[in-house]
Amino acid sequence: MWCELRVSYGDVKRWTSCRGRWRRVKWDKVNNYKIQSLWNRLKRAGRYIVIILLFSYIMTSMINGPGVFRVSKSDAMTVKLKNGGQIPLEDYCVGILAKEIPADYEAEALKGQAVLVRTEVCRKIQETGNDGTLEEEYWTAKQMKAAWGMQYTQNYRKLKDALEETTGQVLFYGEGLAITPFFKLSNGYTRDAKEVLGKEDYPYLKSVECPADAEAENELQTGVLGENEKKIETTDIEILETDSVGYVLKVRVGEETISGEEFRNRYSLPSSCFTLQRYHDKLWVTTRGIGHGIGMSQYTANEMAKEKKSYKKILKYFFEGTEIREVTEIIKNVEEQK
Repeated sequence: MWCELRVSYGDVKRWTSCRGRWRRVKWDKVNNYKIQSLWNRLKRAGRYIVIILLFSYIMTSMINGPGVFRVSKSDAMTVKLKNGGQIPLEDYCVGILAKEIPADYEAEALKGQAVLVRTEVCRKIQETGNDGTLEEEYWTAKQMKAAWGMQYTQNYRKLKDALEETTGQVLFYGEGLAITPFFKLSNGYTRDAKEVLGKEDYPYLKSVECPADAEAENELQTGVLGENEKKIETTDIEILETDSVGYVLKVRVGEETISGEEFRNRYSLPSSCFTLQRYHDKLWVTTRGIGHGIGMSQYTANEMAKEKKSYKKILKYFFEGTEIREVTEIIKNVEEQK
């Protein structure tokens, strides 16, 4: 029943109106009524707050997993460099990101790349131990400024955000860290690691379709072999074997047989997916894609991000059967070696 309180100054009693009837109520009863009413309101508000907090926790856990609330110690970890110096792990990862992926890519593509970079760095730390030295090339702040110019602050912030929003996250397959290769652009399909490496150790590196790559502007490139880079000693070159998606596995150069990747590196080709054709006493080479073709295509990852795919879905697509976990246990094991 709702009651209106009226104050009568100079009197020790108050009047209340209930359904039009007036009666006097002593001070203690009025005070008890006010206290009880306030207490009931606080209890109701408390219940609502608890429900809201529990609902937020449950929904966040369902979406991101319980690990989202754990704070990783990776930010405080330092790594040793081949020049004898040391650098914080996350700063080292920023430098690798800057070197390896365009900073103007979509945020979710950058996050996916951040997880791959961190996974590879942590895998090397795990292999070499606390006394190991990391040799992966990375960009310093000076190199970033030279490459980005006026966009330095904006680009650096984007890469830093990608790392911070995936703090401590690495890619696992089973109970071990996955290997996490990536490259710029495929010929329309990524490669199966079993065909390339001749091992069944990486079942999560299977060939997947990348239709957006096949439509990319620089997917197809043609030129004269050895014209701008290392001169060829012979035009007696023959492709001997390709994998299921068209990348060269073996090629004969004169009397020497080498892998497609070795041929690609020797003559600075964009990829080992190539064909050869003799024309006007020259050997023309046509390549498709950019990079080795194993793992994540950065171009397709960016296209998926444009379609509102999350970095977790992007990684699941290229590394089927893997899962994202915290790097905490790896860091703990390394610290125990100190």
